[in-house]
Amino acid sequence: MYSNLSLTAPTSKPSDKPNAQPCEPHWSYYATSKSKDYHKGVGAEQANYNGTSRTARSTFVSEVTASVGIAVTGEFKAGADIAIASIEQKFSVNVSASLTAKLGNTISVDTPARKTTFARYGVYRLKSYGYNQYTYVNCTKGVKKNVTIYTPHRIGWAIWEK
Repeated sequence: MYSNLSLTAPTSKPSDKPNAQPCEPHWSYYATSKSKDYHKGVGAEQANYNGTSRTARSTFVSEVTASVGIAVTGEFKAGADIAIASIEQKFSVNVSASLTAKLGNTISVDTPARKTTFARYGVYRLKSYGYNQYTYVNCTKGVKKNVTIYTPHRIGWAIWEK
């Protein structure tokens, strides 16, 4: 009556360990796209009006030393070092948590006749977009939280005319 039933022994010993290791809970940041550099000036905006009929030379000197750091819009939890690593890897750029624009930097530019040249010394910050997301101990991921981040990229002058 039981002749068609076949029993086989297990080939390996049972384990009380799960097949997968649990995840370390943490926040991650994923850079998705970038925009352009935006200038964050330090000190006062400077201007020089050329009221002559010929081009004149304008010289501007930075008057303060100040540091410019990361700026964020949105709910940001991952941390600056994680965001910087993601942005640098994704876009092949060098960014920092903070850069310092120093006192005494000078620039000379031509100001056309009857125009005003404006100058501001400071830090250019790269505008980028991404999201941060929490990873739970069971390796599932939480809700994506969109973030816009301005990361210091380079120091320099912003010059324009009116």
